[in-house]
Amino acid sequence: MATLSLMSSPNLSSAPNSCSQLLRVISKEISTEQTRPLRAPPSSQDNIPQQNLESAMAKPQVVVAPVLMSKLSVNAPEFYPSGYSSNYTESYEDGCEDYPTLSEYVQDFLNHLTEQPGSFETEIEQFAETLNGWVTTDDALQELVELIYQQATSIPNFSYMGARLCNYLSHHLTISPQSGNFRQLLLQRCRTEYEVKDQAAKGDEVTRKRFHAFVLFLGELYLNLEIKGTNGQVTRADILQVGLRELLNALFSNPMDDNLICAVKLLKLTGSVLEDAWKEKGKTDMEEIIQRIENVVLDANCSRDVKQMLLKLVELRSSNWGRVHATSTYREATPENDPNYFMNEPTFYTSDGVPFTAADPDYQEKYQELLEREDFFPDYEENGTDLSGAGDPYLDDIDDEMDPEIEEAYEKFCLESERKRKQ
Repeated sequence: MATLSLMSSPNLSSAPNSCSQLLRVISKEISTEQTRPLRAPPSSQDNIPQQNLESAMAKPQVVVAPVLMSKLSVNAPEFYPSGYSSNYTESYEDGCEDYPTLSEYVQDFLNHLTEQPGSFETEIEQFAETLNGWVTTDDALQELVELIYQQATSIPNFSYMGARLCNYLSHHLTISPQSGNFRQLLLQRCRTEYEVKDQAAKGDEVTRKRFHAFVLFLGELYLNLEIKGTNGQVTRADILQVGLRELLNALFSNPMDDNLICAVKLLKLTGSVLEDAWKEKGKTDMEEIIQRIENVVLDANCSRDVKQMLLKLVELRSSNWGRVHATSTYREATPENDPNYFMNEPTFYTSDGVPFTAADPDYQEKYQELLEREDFFPDYEENGTDLSGAGDPYLDDIDDEMDPEIEEAYEKFCLESERKRKQ
């Protein structure tokens, strides 16, 4: 194409300046030919105006580009926020395949029970089945016992759940080596802590705190650990009953505030059951404990609040540990022959504001239902106000803010009343 331009030029034989200009024109044409895009064969699109054609080509790019660059997909897995825990049961359906060690599997389950205690009934069977496939040696069984013991004594709210877990595993773990089955190893572990009770009760604050956690866990074990006799009868472990009595002695022998508070918690938890068991054997251990409490109130250098707690405990015991239903000693009292039978019963109201008590025959079933509901929340007022302050599951004392003079008179009155009653 440049050659044709050269031959057709009429000024080929002109002056050198004209020749130079001609060469520049030729060079420019060559450059233009090299950079010009190749033209497609003629088609129906050639009839479209240039502006409309560019618009038609630009529109698909605006719509399609984000879709091509997006990482979203309709087939992507379901999204969960960080920290979200779906139905925990699913993680245990495949047993312990996802856990490299026994301790990780057990600890994960214990933490789960701590956060969601209501899942115990639905997941404990699968947990026990998995353990039966994994705990096949003495060392593994020892490790399992230690993990549960540490969780029950280091997490205050887990002592009850830990005792229930121990009771279930004691009946459903199949391994029974020469060193002892699950229950025997558990009691041996408790005995190790029990043997240093006197040193622990007078130790430093950290040691005493650990000792108190052990005491309360042992109390929960006494209430929840079931032992089946040869005739199929279910009983409690007598060895734990003896142990609790000695632990109370250790606590009262070192009447520091935290030791006395622990003793109050233990007696509120197990006092009624212990006294019934001792009475069946003709023992007066509870009388001795109450006498010791009275001596502490009179002589020990404990705080006023702790003395008030001890007095309330004595009062609780004098009311048969707050049990609504009378024991054999008071079975002669009935609604028919005792006009004061319902005197201390609370009064409830219907949706229409009509009051009713336990003496109303038309509301007896509803009354019992409401009474049981009240027992679940002893530390709360009707508006939901927490009366226990620290939220301690073992303490339901209300701070009456008594004047010191009135409180001293009240203490003397309680002690005198107790002595007269025993005479």
